Amino acid sequence: MTHTDSRTLRRVLRREVAGTIGLLTDEHDFRAMRRYRSFTFDDHAAYLEQVEGLLRTRALQGGHTSVALFDPEEYAEFCRRTDLDPDIPSSRTRFTAHLARTGPTLLYEGQPLAELLTALVDEAVRQATWEYAATLLARLGACDSCGEDLGRAAFTRASDLLTRILDTAPPGDRHLVCSVTGPPETLVAALHTTDGSPHLDEAEALEFTTVLALGLATESPGGLVIRVSAPDTPDRVYGWRLRAYGLRPLTAGEVFDAYCTDVESGDLISPESNVDYCAPPDLGEKPAQGHRH
Repeated sequence: MTHTDSRTLRRVLRREVAGTIGLLTDEHDFRAMRRYRSFTFDDHAAYLEQVEGLLRTRALQGGHTSVALFDPEEYAEFCRRTDLDPDIPSSRTRFTAHLARTGPTLLYEGQPLAELLTALVDEAVRQATWEYAATLLARLGACDSCGEDLGRAAFTRASDLLTRILDTAPPGDRHLVCSVTGPPETLVAALHTTDGSPHLDEAEALEFTTVLALGLATESPGGLVIRVSAPDTPDRVYGWRLRAYGLRPLTAGEVFDAYCTDVESGDLISPESNVDYCAPPDLGEKPAQGHRH
């Protein structure tokens, strides 16, 4: 009786334990891990099927499991830094625990694995974008004339602009995209708001504001567009071009050209139906002249 009760208690306790699975999302990463003899999988598709089966089983048993991206290069570096043998399962377990603390993770909630993988990659890109933009902002240092932290000043300015944009937007669901062009690559951040909800996704808002601040502070080419969707009305699309510490409104024609021109070929493409391309509302401020003395 005591033995049976112990097993029952262990099963109950197992449901209280949250876990993380480090997932090899693509074939390239999977092949990189096959150089370790202790990694016994030899087919990526079969590996993903087994992972999905494990996730479903844990969910049916009442367990909560998060999924993280397992990067073989980061794993090898982690093992070198911590003096671990990379060719034993316990090292992979320790690295996965490290990912759970430091990297992006998503909770498995019964969704198809392909859907979870897409969302996880998007989350990883978003975090990497924010980290890169934040690093560049921090490197701007202080103003030579007044000593003000240029990155912090730009972030404050970007936050104010974002507030004005949301306050002046018509009712509806809003989808905002900010892009900043510069070496070595273009940074893109997106932000979604739901009609009637005053709350923003904090991670999305932080990334969006950081990318916008970087564009403002560095005077890099870029733009910000917003699409507002509401029932029984055409979607409204409008935007601005980034300028030094400010935004220049795009005309309705410029917005139309941007959405109806193929980026690669330059050819015209048909406009979407039930969409109004229009000029933005007045943000209620004078254009800023940048951090100059």
